[in-house]
Amino acid sequence: MYRNCIKRLLDIIISLCGIIVLSPVYLVLAILVRVKLGSPVLFKQERPGKDEKIFKLYKFRSMTDAKDENGNLLPDEDRLPAFGKKLRSTSLDELPELFNILKGDMSIIGPRPLLVRYLPRYNEFQKHRHDVRPGLTGLAQTHGRNAITWEKKFEYDVEYVNNLSFSLDVKIFLETVRAVLKREGISSETSATMEEFMG
Repeated sequence: MYRNCIKRLLDIIISLCGIIVLSPVYLVLAILVRVKLGSPVLFKQERPGKDEKIFKLYKFRSMTDAKDENGNLLPDEDRLPAFGKKLRSTSLDELPELFNILKGDMSIIGPRPLLVRYLPRYNEFQKHRHDVRPGLTGLAQTHGRNAITWEKKFEYDVEYVNNLSFSLDVKIFLETVRAVLKREGISSETSATMEEFMG
């Protein structure tokens, strides 16, 4: 009952209330991103959701489009300015995902939506992370975020899928608040964001 109906109802209520209450924050952030990083203000990228259905994810832009002399994008760490780092460390860049949640692409709690090109790289165990809607935050985010290995991250994702419940969602939500306030696990030890998953 919770997995199929109540969870979705809560997602709609929470995301809608969040969008309304945070509308001044959206406006301020949009202006700051436009001034400091240029346009577009929003970063849009295709990501796989529930049952591997592709949707367009929305985030506030945090990186520049700086390129080398050959026209190739520079590495993440060279395109992530101080303002972008602050956006990510506070997780404010994730706020537009509330619209993805309202639309039904995502949930408040669930495995984070990753890149489309990772789909053929998952093993049978890891594929189960797509049995539920991806989330704004999840079990892996409260256990290290980008500071843990891909293997450990997927173990937490599948553990969440197998044990999904209202009490677990509440626990993850509260632990996420703590993790965001402490700014834990924003980056891996070897990358400004997270190394690419190669399978």
